Amino acid sequence: MYGNDVLMVSGTDEHGTPLLVQADKEGVNVRELTDRYNRQIVEDLVGLGLSYDLFTRTTTRNHYAVVQELFKGLYENGYMVKETTKGAISPSTKRTLPDRYIEGTCPICGADDARGDQCDNCGNQLDPVDLIDPRSKINGETPEFIDTEHFLLDLPAVGEALEEWLKTRENWRPNVLKFSLNLIDDMRPRAMTRDIDWGVPVPIDGWSDNGAKKLYVWFDAVIGYLSAAIEWAHRSGTPEAWKDYWLNDDALHYYFQGKDNITFHSQIWPAELLGYAGKGSKGGEVHKYGEPKLPTEIVSSEFLTMSGSKFSSSKGVVIYVKDFLKEFGPDPLRYFISVAGPENTDTDFTWDEFVRRINNEMANGWGNLVNRTVSMAHKNFGEVPEPGALEEADKKILALAEETFDTVAESLKHSKFKAGITAAMHVVGEANAYIADQEPWKLAKDDSQRERLATVLWTALQVVSDCNVLLTPYLPHTAQKVHETLGRDGVWAAEPRIEEVHDDIPVELVGVGLPEEGHTYPIITGDYDAQQAAWKRIDVEPGTALAKPKPLIAKLDPELAETGPEWAPVMPAAAEDK
Repeated sequence: MYGNDVLMVSGTDEHGTPLLVQADKEGVNVRELTDRYNRQIVEDLVGLGLSYDLFTRTTTRNHYAVVQELFKGLYENGYMVKETTKGAISPSTKRTLPDRYIEGTCPICGADDARGDQCDNCGNQLDPVDLIDPRSKINGETPEFIDTEHFLLDLPAVGEALEEWLKTRENWRPNVLKFSLNLIDDMRPRAMTRDIDWGVPVPIDGWSDNGAKKLYVWFDAVIGYLSAAIEWAHRSGTPEAWKDYWLNDDALHYYFQGKDNITFHSQIWPAELLGYAGKGSKGGEVHKYGEPKLPTEIVSSEFLTMSGSKFSSSKGVVIYVKDFLKEFGPDPLRYFISVAGPENTDTDFTWDEFVRRINNEMANGWGNLVNRTVSMAHKNFGEVPEPGALEEADKKILALAEETFDTVAESLKHSKFKAGITAAMHVVGEANAYIADQEPWKLAKDDSQRERLATVLWTALQVVSDCNVLLTPYLPHTAQKVHETLGRDGVWAAEPRIEEVHDDIPVELVGVGLPEEGHTYPIITGDYDAQQAAWKRIDVEPGTALAKPKPLIAKLDPELAETGPEWAPVMPAAAEDK
């Protein structure tokens, strides 16, 4: 909307060890399980209106080839080192025990539910052997640790370059930058392969045909941003277009995630890129993909909790997006997370707060402003009226709305989403106050005030139009309805769509053990260039026909605040305590 050339990519990372465990539980093939989860996530994200140029997945032939290219570049530059480490196996089954299915006490902060690869409490990376009193999440037994050979990413070798880069990051959220800089103090080589049969093969002689050793999800998931851009370029018919974003000094890269993923985006991923480009202490050659850009900003939020607990499907603390969308639609959730989400601190989700926000702010605030303004204009004029001379009150509210374009833009530019929507909703509140002060319903009863009525309603309609622009990034579905309510045609805010594609990019992919060609999967894309949405005042034109508006935002039943919906009921205090 602001006029920037933007590429939005992501995808499902599908090589996590929990998938293997879940597949075993369900007695299904792991690929079948990933297909199911991938499709559900794609449907959820499209339902939320997330405008990806490409949302893909990490089980594609293209992704495997890109991952293996980065591994080989790191290996040839000396940043992948082979070491014998301790791996965990289940004493009862003798099978490899995935890191994330080992829990114990964190040796750093003392949290008693740290995982074998990371402690969510302090955010530090761990190895299962580091845990105090480790236990298997699958059956509770104590793991057995055996010697096993793996490739480790030599983080200390890029530590100086990593620290130098981090110290140039000035506009990051303070909690993210502080945490990232603290990682430098405990820099040590991290294993990038695992004893597992699900993942990207290791493209090294003697390893590539070993079905029991694969590249670990830590390594390959973050490469999905680059491989998605490369896939997008091919699918858009411009195979080299990814370079405009990854090899362009003017390009800015923003990564969005929760705080438990800071490590991977401010340490692991930059380290991979630095080593691949030969920017560490060992030097090295520039390889096939050149010197890809390092992140401009890691936009990490804190946790959204429920009853004080982190959302976790495995622990039963969960609200599924598909259930939420079916009952409330996308924009109420988008609004709540924007205005009350965990931007800088953990935030507890309650149905009471959700109902209050939606009813008092979205419905009574924004919905009411649109409905009452258009209704009065329709009733009294049937169209956008021709204004007369503006009075001071009219000029004041119009100036506030216009000034807020820069205020909200500056907030969005610095990933301060809460500040942006708060500023936009401030204009909504002032506009409602303006209408209350001007009392157009009284002016309508006095024929001598006809011109003043037209001026007040035109002013209010212009501010509604301005607010709709300001709120479009947050509430795109509602914005399209407001656009039409104002008597305008065409697509204001384009929605993403799902396309079924085949895994058959027409290019020779260099790699070993690539997935079979032709697999079908859904992607998210969209025709966003065709939308009218632009970050500027759109003048309301006198004479534009107006229809009686339909209700814009449904108010929620107040009882929902106390009970919650059937699929996520409010837990009684005693049950929560238990």
